[in-house]
Amino acid sequence: MKREKIYEQLNPIFQDVFDDDDITVEDSTSAKDVSGWDSMAHISLVLGVEQEFGIKFKTSEVAQLSNVGEFVDLVQTKLSKQPA
Repeated sequence: MKREKIYEQLNPIFQDVFDDDDITVEDSTSAKDVSGWDSMAHISLVLGVEQEFGIKFKTSEVAQLSNVGEFVDLVQTKLSKQPA
């Protein structure tokens, strides 16, 4: 799946988790850029992304992420490993 399509599905998840319709994330966005992005919000994001894309993350994978771009990379990797 192309990055643009992932972002189309990802932005509404961020908007829902942070209750802010104006949030638009990009590759460089990190927790320090979004008000209220704490550990509980992070868990909600991960669960929302798993549900939206039908994938599962390992804790170790999520712990290594430093920005949204890396999160998108991980989503792409997971989606590419799914059976067609």
